[in-house]
Amino acid sequence: MPIEHLKELLDSKVDLYERPEFIAPDPISIPHLYSRRQDIEVAGFLAATIAWGNRKAIVAKGRQMLDRLGADPYDFVMSASEEQIDSLASFVYRTFQREDLPSMVRGLRSVFRSSQNQTLEDLFIPAPGETLRDSVARFRSAMVPSMASRSLKHIADPARGAAAKRICMFLRWMVRPATRGVDFGLWKNISPAQLVIPLDVHSGRTARALGLLDRSQDDWKAAALLTDALRLFSPSDPVRYDFALFSIGIVEGGVDSTHAPAL
Repeated sequence: MPIEHLKELLDSKVDLYERPEFIAPDPISIPHLYSRRQDIEVAGFLAATIAWGNRKAIVAKGRQMLDRLGADPYDFVMSASEEQIDSLASFVYRTFQREDLPSMVRGLRSVFRSSQNQTLEDLFIPAPGETLRDSVARFRSAMVPSMASRSLKHIADPARGAAAKRICMFLRWMVRPATRGVDFGLWKNISPAQLVIPLDVHSGRTARALGLLDRSQDDWKAAALLTDALRLFSPSDPVRYDFALFSIGIVEGGVDSTHAPAL
């Protein structure tokens, strides 16, 4: 497919799916339940952390998870007693087991307390010469001391090559502008140009079918390569095409002849 036609296809899918109607069946609906910045950060991070499997199940379990933290999840993270945190062990979802939610809350408390600005953004801002890979690794390292060892598997480590799809998705939510009513645009010290595409088996399959990616593994290197390819179409905001790759791969069932734009 000629590159100009591929851009036409991808842009058309972004226009179709990056709109408020996208929110309700997607995990991003969980942080959209809140208006305070810190509540959105907590809800967004926790919802993204369990975002694998069926979207309907993710949204249902995400709501159940946040219900346990009450109407103000940030206040719970910062002020709950150890007994209240331990009570979160009643929540499970697939491989997210009894000790994992209490562990995540303790990790988030530690990170928020270390931030002068009461925001998770501080740890993700790339220093001069750093990439987003370094930022994600730094955030993970900051969470480690307060978390149970088994729970760390739920925070991907790009330093070991993981694609870190769920963290990249969380960062998309926080960083990309809110102009289309889907992402939040809360974090102003990270540019959308610095983001990396949230890569999973579905988006990877779609990207390869469209000729955007030729690496077979769905790892960090592949995510970086795909993001570089998408920068050809939108240098300032390559991750906007996450909506296109998602919609073609999940909503529309993959690439076929209907995805060839008219000549």
